[in-house]
Amino acid sequence: MHRPGEMRERTLDVIVPESFGNAMIGVKQGSELRIDLRMESLHDGILVSADIEGTAAGECGRCLIDIEQPVQVEIQELFAYSSDEAFEYEVHEDTIDLEPVVRDAVVLSLPFQPVCQEDCLGLCPQCGVRLLDNPGHEHEAPIDPRWAALGDLADTTTPDVTDAASGVE
Repeated sequence: MHRPGEMRERTLDVIVPESFGNAMIGVKQGSELRIDLRMESLHDGILVSADIEGTAAGECGRCLIDIEQPVQVEIQELFAYSSDEAFEYEVHEDTIDLEPVVRDAVVLSLPFQPVCQEDCLGLCPQCGVRLLDNPGHEHEAPIDPRWAALGDLADTTTPDVTDAASGVE
C-alpha cells in the first residue's frame, strides 16, 4: 500500500473485545460490529473510510426499560506513514490499528439520553409506574397541609346544628 493510488476494500465482522459507550447505552462486550472498510494509499499515509454497523443496548433514560438501538457510523481518518504531530494515527510496520478510531466514532454517535420512543412519558413521580403502559394514570391531588385539619373535621360525626336550634331532639 506504499504506492499512492492503490486501494483495498474489506468487510470485517468484529467481536467487540470490551464494552464501550456511556452509562445509559453502549455496545456490549461480545457484540458484533460489521465494518465495510476502504483503504486508499496516499503520499502521506493511508486514508481509511469505513461504514460501521452494529447494535447498542441499554436502558431508556425516561422509563428505564431495556432498549436496543442500531448503530450506523461513517468514519474517515488518515493514518500517517511517519511520526508527525499533524497526524493523530500512524501506520506501524504496514498495519493500522482501527480500534481507537472505531471506538471513538461509535461512542460519539450514541445518544447521551437514549429513549425507547420519542414521546416516552417516563415514570410516575409518585408511584413509579410506566406512564406509556397506563395512559390514564392519575393520583388524587395532594391536600395542602395547611387545610389538612379541616379534612379531619369532615370525617367526625356531629349532631345536626339545625335540629339543635329548633329544640327538636
